[in-house]
Formats: sequence, structure tokens, C-alpha cells
Amino acid sequence: MRNDWPYYIAGLPRPSSTTLEVRDKFTGECAARVAFADADAVDQAISAAWDARPAMAAFPPDARRDVLEHCAARFTERREELAHALCVEAGKPIRDARGEVDRLVDTFRIAAGEATRIGGEVLELQLSERTRGYRGMTRRVPVGVCSFITPFNFPLNLVAHKVAPAIAAGSPFVLKPAAKTPLGALIIGEVLAETDLPPGAFSILPCSNEDAAALVEDERIALFSFTGGEVGWELKSRAGRKKVVLELGGNAACIVDADPGRGLDDVVSRLVSGAYYQSGQSCISVQRILAHSSVYGELRERLGAAVDKLVAGDPHREETFIGPMIDEDAACRVEEWVAEALDGGATAIVRPRRDGNLLTPGLLEGVPRDARLYRDEVFGPVALMEPFDDFDDALARVNDSRFGLQAGVFTGSLDHAMRAWDTLEVGGVVVGDVPSFRVDNMPYGGVKASGLGREGVRSAIEDMTEPRLLVIRDLTR
Repeated sequence: MRNDWPYYIAGLPRPSSTTLEVRDKFTGECAARVAFADADAVDQAISAAWDARPAMAAFPPDARRDVLEHCAARFTERREELAHALCVEAGKPIRDARGEVDRLVDTFRIAAGEATRIGGEVLELQLSERTRGYRGMTRRVPVGVCSFITPFNFPLNLVAHKVAPAIAAGSPFVLKPAAKTPLGALIIGEVLAETDLPPGAFSILPCSNEDAAALVEDERIALFSFTGGEVGWELKSRAGRKKVVLELGGNAACIVDADPGRGLDDVVSRLVSGAYYQSGQSCISVQRILAHSSVYGELRERLGAAVDKLVAGDPHREETFIGPMIDEDAACRVEEWVAEALDGGATAIVRPRRDGNLLTPGLLEGVPRDARLYRDEVFGPVALMEPFDDFDDALARVNDSRFGLQAGVFTGSLDHAMRAWDTLEVGGVVVGDVPSFRVDNMPYGGVKASGLGREGVRSAIEDMTEPRLLVIRDLTR
């Protein structure tokens, strides 16, 4: 992996006198330096995107498809390089890093397919004698300049979920990747620069939050899309008249019914993956596990044993399941929340241990419902368990949260599955699996404090386009 990286303005690589160090999250050593943009560079990028609107709107759907297919092919060729960059900059275990690269490819392939399917509809306007002879139809046109801010936890896939739909929609964009994990986005920029996208179609700028203010406030931007924490609501208040899409946090719950619908070995395997994948640094990580009292004891024993066996350490090793958290402050915060819960009466089934920014996995029970570990988003490798006797009570406990992103339900009862879908105040209900399950063509997003709008390629394209109506009067009538 190279040591020095430019940023991209109007599709062209640019150096900068100011650089940002990207550190290996396991060793703490400087792994690379990237060009760091200032407010002037951000303004140049927005101006270039504004000027590129006509060219991007005129860029044919088949050409957009070809760009996206080129990217998918190049990402496949550079799979190990991309996975290594993820492993270094995000501390993601190498097997999981390869999985994220595969999802990057999937997202661009899905967008390539959608690029030539952005249609409209024919409207029947002859509803009365007054409107006879009128015909109506709509087509979707690019919304204009889009600005994107992405988080550190999925530096490839969450960037892809903004960039690929924008290209498919024909909307020029400016992207600010997370300062802790900019390499993946810059590699995406390097590949985009190989294509024949119109000048100004894209800019990718690592920069400070202060210098990124224009991405929220500039009136030339038609849509602002943010993935991250609850600061998104404050950003929305500054966004003015532009469209805003927010994908924020959660404290996802998973219900294990008296009849889970499958064996406990499978349930345990999925819970381990959902709760501890990427050290729990996912908005839909399993945080709360509600198990029926008839299966609670056995599930507790099996899950505790499985969690206790997880290998934590160097993310470059194939056997590592738990890598480092993004920084020591994040690990210290989770450690503090666990200590607070234990002081409040919780019991550790598996107690997490911290060494710098490496936190081993934890599993607790009896966590007070007013504890931060229960009420807020832990965003770390810790989950909690609690029993229930009545399914409707379990649904009510899941809803007793200011978040509502996704929920999981293991049940063999169709009635319970449908009742969960009807009742749970979340953006998505996953039956037979954990809430952490996501396919990249799904409409994905939350309610309440978890966000506004939906991602997923087709949903994002709908946000990045708008319907334009055509009415034709038949003068022969």
C-alpha cells in the first residue's frame, strides 16, 4: 500500500501542503498520509459539481452503467489491496475486510443494473370532460449536486451506498470520508478517475468538520446525505431547503422466542456474528438479546461459551474475530459503560477486558434499563441478555427505545413474525436472523432517533432524482 495519497477535486488528484496521518489501528503506527483539504478546496469542489450538472444529466444511462461496471471490475482486481487498507485503517479483521470489499463490488453492480432502469410512468389524465384530450407522463431527472459525509466503520461499503447511486442517478457529488479511515474512499476515487465521467462529476475530500460546513449549508447543494451519530440532527437543522437523508445510530434488539424456529446452535452462531462482528462497531450490531424464559438458560450457557472462545488481537491474522476499536477513547467509553452497569447490579456472563483500543468481547445480564449500556448505542463488542415470558411484552421492550433501525426475531410462529412486523417501531424486521443482516439492495434506514429516509441503491437513486411531469394537450380533440 502506498504511503502518500492525494485528494480529488473535480475528478482530478490534487496534493496538499497539509496532510493527515492515517494510523494502523492495531499497531498505532503511521500507515499513510493523505492530502487534507481546506475550506477553499471544498468550495472549489462544490463549484465544479454545480457546473457539472448539465453534463452529468446528459451523460447517458448506458454510459453510467459502464462506469459502474468498470468500477466493480477494478475493485474485484484490487480486492486484496482494498482489504489490506481496511484492515490497517479500520482495524477490521482481514476475513471481514474481504467481505466488505465483496459488498462494495455488489453495491456497484446493483447500481449498474439500476442505471438503465430509472423510469417514470404514464398518467391517465382524462378523468372528466374538462380533461379529455390531455396526456400525462413523468420521468425521473437528477436532483443536482449531492454532498455526502460517511463514518469510519464501513469505509468502503457506506461510501459505495452514496457514490454508486449518485453516478447511476446522474447527480454530481462531493464526498467527505471519515478522517480516521479515508483510504478506501480515495481508492474508490482513484478508480473513478479512470472512467469517462464528465469533469467535475465527483470530488473526494478528507477535511475537518469545520471546513466541511459548506457540504451541509451551501445552497447549491440539492441533497445532503449523512451516516453517523446523532449529530446528524443538528446538521439537518443547518441544511436549509435541501433534501436530507440521515442514517444514524441504534441499540438493536433481537428476540429469541420459545420456539426459535431453528436450532439453538444456529441462533448462537448468528448472535455471535451480529453482536461482535467488527467489534460491535455497527449501527445494527446486536446489543439487546431478549430470550424466552424457557430457552434463556440454555441460550445463556451456549452463547457465553461461544463468546468466551472468540479470538481477539491482530486483525491481519486469519483467525482473529475481534480486532481493535477505532481508538482508545472509544474502548474506554465502552469499558466505562460496562463498569457502570455492573455497579448498578448487572452480572457479567463474559467480562470484557481492555488493552489500549483492543476490547475483548463481553456479555452481560441483569443490566438496569436506565443504564447507558441498555438505553444508548454501545457501538462496541458488548451485548446484554434478559428473559421474557410474554411475546407482546418482549415487543414492548424492544420499542422502549429512542432508536428504531432494525430488529431481529427468531421464531417458528408465523403469527409472532407478523405481529413483530406490525408492532415493532423500526425501519426493518428480520425474521429468522439478527438485525445486523443487510443486503445492499434492501431499503435500509430507521425511525425515531435512528434517522430519516432510506438507503439501499434503488431508494438512494429515488432520493437523488426527482419526478418531472409532462402534460400534452391533443389539439385535434
